[in-house]
Amino acid sequence: MFKSLFNRALKRAGSKAADTYSVFTRDFDVVVDATRLKEVLAPLSPDDATALDDAWTTFETSLNSWRTTANLQALETTGSIRDATSEHERQDTVVSILVDHSGSMRGQSILLAAATVEIACDFLSRLGYRVEILGFTTLDWKGGQSRRLWKRRGSPQYPGRLCDLLHIVYRSADKRGPPALGYVLKDMLRRDLLKENVDGEALEWAASRLYQRPEKHKILIVLSDGAPVDDSTLHENGPNFLIDHLRTVIARIEADDRILLAAIGINWETDSLYKHNLRVTAPEDLAGAMTDMLRNVLIGSGPK
Repeated sequence: MFKSLFNRALKRAGSKAADTYSVFTRDFDVVVDATRLKEVLAPLSPDDATALDDAWTTFETSLNSWRTTANLQALETTGSIRDATSEHERQDTVVSILVDHSGSMRGQSILLAAATVEIACDFLSRLGYRVEILGFTTLDWKGGQSRRLWKRRGSPQYPGRLCDLLHIVYRSADKRGPPALGYVLKDMLRRDLLKENVDGEALEWAASRLYQRPEKHKILIVLSDGAPVDDSTLHENGPNFLIDHLRTVIARIEADDRILLAAIGINWETDSLYKHNLRVTAPEDLAGAMTDMLRNVLIGSGPK
């Protein structure tokens, strides 16, 4: 499906597609606290409301065996990290986890991603690390208000990114006290939330939040199941527009020693993009992969 999409986009864009990344407009982009998501999303349809309630019930009650295994592994890792680091080092480190909210994450992937970040947030917070949980998607399909504005302005060629971004803060690193993500994660399970994904700008946003933090050590972990795709943008700019920008952003962050960047791919090879990476072949392996990744970056290859 993606190959045919890219081929069609390449045919339309030809060889004159823009060589540098640009954005048609940022006027309709939204950054929102998760507790206020309902203010920017359309009301749930009856079917979507039922699906959300079912997903939340599964999240709260049907993952007990999975959670037990994940928590035991996290507990073991907690001991390893505590033995290998000082309290001062832990208090001077901030970890940001950025979760892909693309449509392909719908179902088991987003359910277990939410459970995974809850477990990671809990054990990191109890060790004294500052933790931030973020999500990224688009406000609408087919470009939303950005594309409609572009059309009103005569549909200029190669407009750049042509969609409305939605960036979500589930937990700010400023938050103190127990992690207690709990109910704030419920809306992450909304089927209508998961749309398209512009990874490069999401990484820039997450990194910009970290750059403003006072902690000496900064770690950004991306959890995603595929390359960036936004039909509206690719249709007008060529098939490599978003992935090329993502590569540029990754290279820039990795060249800057202020942030250690890592990624976990869900059935997606991330080794060609990220220096620090892990891949899981099934969503149920996410918690173990996250625990391994955190141990690696905090002890093995983490900031010194």
